[in-house]
Amino acid sequence: MVSRPDPLTMTPAIGLLLALACAFVANLAFFYKHRGANAVAKVCVRHPLRSAFALYSSRWFSIGMAIATASWGLHVAALALAPMSVVQVALAGGVVLIAVMAERMFGFEVGPRQWTGLVLTAIGLALLGLTLPAMHGAHAQFSQAAMISFEAGLFGLGGLLIMGPRIGSPVEHHGIMLGAASGILFGVSDTAIKALTGITGAHGLVGLALSPWLAVALCASVVAFYASARGLQDGEAVPVIAVTGAAANIAGIAGGIIVFGDPMAAGTLGVTVQALAFVLVVVASALMPAPLRAAPVAARA
Repeated sequence: MVSRPDPLTMTPAIGLLLALACAFVANLAFFYKHRGANAVAKVCVRHPLRSAFALYSSRWFSIGMAIATASWGLHVAALALAPMSVVQVALAGGVVLIAVMAERMFGFEVGPRQWTGLVLTAIGLALLGLTLPAMHGAHAQFSQAAMISFEAGLFGLGGLLIMGPRIGSPVEHHGIMLGAASGILFGVSDTAIKALTGITGAHGLVGLALSPWLAVALCASVVAFYASARGLQDGEAVPVIAVTGAAANIAGIAGGIIVFGDPMAAGTLGVTVQALAFVLVVVASALMPAPLRAAPVAARA
């Protein structure tokens, strides 16, 4: 008699495959959005509707947004089937895919500094995922004071990064800074959405509609949309995409710990590894802005 695989054993493996697919699809969406954003006029904060219309008038940008929606669905499905630490590790590995996709599919030449930065980012995010303790339940309960402080702090940090050159930062790094700002603001939105899931469970759709965190989620998403598009216009694809993903990942992990009380790593070793992980991501971000150019033949193709 042939034994059949245990569905309970296969479920995490399916979740892992979905997470890897999510990483690939999300990167693909960013590259298409980069191509589309650079085919239209620069995003202008004074004309948000005109800028949005211009972006969506680009076929490549619209395709990228559609693919990004699919990647979000894969992410949700992966989290439903596999532990969060497993999903984080898979998404971290997806950072390295950025360089492979950039060279093989979109005709970019990725230098040694970018490869080093991408690998360090992947290792750092993987270490963060591996050191997160196993958690049970939705973890949607939160402190209002912690939530307000966390969201306000990230909004302020994102605003400083968006201002960039106006406060004295190098103009040539503004694309990277906008990528980091959009990632942070995506983290703000994700944290607010997580809170809304708990509010909806306790108070229904009425509680959802009346919650101020719905406005926060929408506002952060809109600002992140414009910051991301302008970052893809002002910066090179590989560094901006990598920094955006890393910032969103770290903001989400920090929100889980600070706002929702998710447990941190147990013991001195775990805390040390997490600190090392953050250092690796910071060092990687410093390496990213090195010169990067598109290969002319592949770009024309």
